[in-house]
Amino acid sequence: MDTLRHIGRRHIHLDVTDSTNSRAAELAHDPAYAGTVITADLQVQGRGQHGRVWQSPVGANVLLSALLFPPPQLRRPAVLTAWAAVVVGETILQVTGHQTSIKWPNDVLLRGKKVCGILIECGVARAVGGAAADGPYFIVGIGLNVNQSAEDFAQSDLPDATSLSLVVGQPLDVKGITRLLIRNLDAEYDRLLAGGLAELEACWAWRLGLAGRPVTVELMDATEVRGRLVALGFGGLQLELADGTVRPYRPEEVRHMR
Repeated sequence: MDTLRHIGRRHIHLDVTDSTNSRAAELAHDPAYAGTVITADLQVQGRGQHGRVWQSPVGANVLLSALLFPPPQLRRPAVLTAWAAVVVGETILQVTGHQTSIKWPNDVLLRGKKVCGILIECGVARAVGGAAADGPYFIVGIGLNVNQSAEDFAQSDLPDATSLSLVVGQPLDVKGITRLLIRNLDAEYDRLLAGGLAELEACWAWRLGLAGRPVTVELMDATEVRGRLVALGFGGLQLELADGTVRPYRPEEVRHMR
């Protein structure tokens, strides 16, 4: 991967770890680690959105975290979640020949079932030992189901999950898919830095496939709001309610949308 410019120039692979996101956070004191990718065969304390536990059989899936120190225009969880979700979708298309969709806010669906989850965590890098000055960091965690079986999902009570191997009908090369995903992440990040934010936003919105449709929005306080989605972007969404009024919602206000 000598041609990588931003993501994966430093790649740390672990047989077992508690969480690849946690290992990435340990490096966040120094922006010199920007773009470092950490992968693992097994996570014993993998986590998902809103603190949920995320489990994966040994060596069956892509478990990846990337440490980023992005420029100001990319310092938004919604942007980085979209970046990861779109790239995962492109990678899945290359591997399986199947298109994916995105379920708000952080799931990638293949044939209507969850095949990938994304977790964004952020903080402030504290300079230690002569390291660079303080600055915001973001960790992009990706869990992509590659070789999990139907039995694995049944045992974990995950009827709405799938894997790439279930779709194509044969086991796949996890390490090869990991390398492909890293290359794709790097290439798309390069495009973002070159001004591709609007293009990413359009692709992300298209994969969500909800614009102009009736939707139900679940807010963080568990309140549900129904209406027609009239606008969607990284800054949030606008919902036309039954009385004709249009109500804006910021991304951090929304737990789910369907």
